[in-house]
Amino acid sequence: MRLRIGVVAAVAALIASGCQLGGQPEGDHLARIRAANKIVAFTDPAYPPQSFLNDAGGYDGFDIDVTNEIARRLGVGEVEFTTPDFSIVVAGNWAGRFDMAVGSVAITEDRKEVLDFTQIYYFTPAQLATHPDSGITTIDGFAGETICVGEDTTYLAWLEGSLALPPEAGDVAEVPSGALVTTLTTDVDCATAWSLGRFDFDGWLTAQQTAQAAINGGLPVVLVGDPVFNEPLAVVFDQSVADNDSLVTEVDRIIGEMHADGTLTQLSEKWYDGLDLTKAD
Repeated sequence: MRLRIGVVAAVAALIASGCQLGGQPEGDHLARIRAANKIVAFTDPAYPPQSFLNDAGGYDGFDIDVTNEIARRLGVGEVEFTTPDFSIVVAGNWAGRFDMAVGSVAITEDRKEVLDFTQIYYFTPAQLATHPDSGITTIDGFAGETICVGEDTTYLAWLEGSLALPPEAGDVAEVPSGALVTTLTTDVDCATAWSLGRFDFDGWLTAQQTAQAAINGGLPVVLVGDPVFNEPLAVVFDQSVADNDSLVTEVDRIIGEMHADGTLTQLSEKWYDGLDLTKAD
């Protein structure tokens, strides 16, 4: 009996000190992050200038700076970046592997079924491109041609006719008549395939900044026409986490604050050659 009383007393002491059994702090997901003084965030370093590995081997770029600033304003001292496939991010049910994704993830109606989104933190224009030998100079020139996109992207949804964006995204262009689609793991793989001599597709659809970065890096890419739509991009969270609400609400508030105080504009202009991509127009 004394042993049982002693165990009960120990449990009571743990609860009183703000802990639960297993060493987890009481409270919700945000409280646990703050108690650990660390947040785990998704990124994909294949996409300069939004995310890439710098010469020192560290993560750098627009999304990296935004992630670090969110963590600072949350009062969290450490950001741990993780790099699962993008398909895992948009599928939801992250199984606790990371806390949030500041990875230029577009808001779509389908993704809302498994993910929680903040307000938009910036937009990227979706740009068609080709290789120099295709002879294609207009968007209509892709009619009947094959266009390469990354897996599980809004670019794929647009080509398949299933893209559903929020009103803030603005107008969406019509898909070129009879256009076909092929997918690779990431957008960047499409341009890399051209550089390796693969020409079974003549089109590439990606973020305008990603296409321009490929050009700057010496890959054989030519931009074609105006952007076909604007991607509205938000910070995202796993909807299956039952106690996520305060984390989503607080990061949404921080994004609004970063819009209002000019931080997001400043970071956009820093990484995107003076462009303010925090507005759709």
